[in-house]
Amino acid sequence: MVDLSKGDSVSWSTSQGTTHGHVVGKRVKDFTFDDQQFRASSDEPMYIVESEKTGAQAAHKASALHKR
Repeated sequence: MVDLSKGDSVSWSTSQGTTHGHVVGKRVKDFTFDDQQFRASSDEPMYIVESEKTGAQAAHKASALHKR
């Protein structure tokens, strides 16, 4: 697993193909984002990422993200 930091450039898969963006935050406790509940821990953090094309934000597990 790659440890990501705020500002890191990343890519991830979507139904439309590969999306590129950057990390805007890291969560290590359970949290709510966009009206959805997510489980996170220091062993399995979640990352908030922002698409460079649309500016939309989403939460992803580290395993779904690829550092660019």
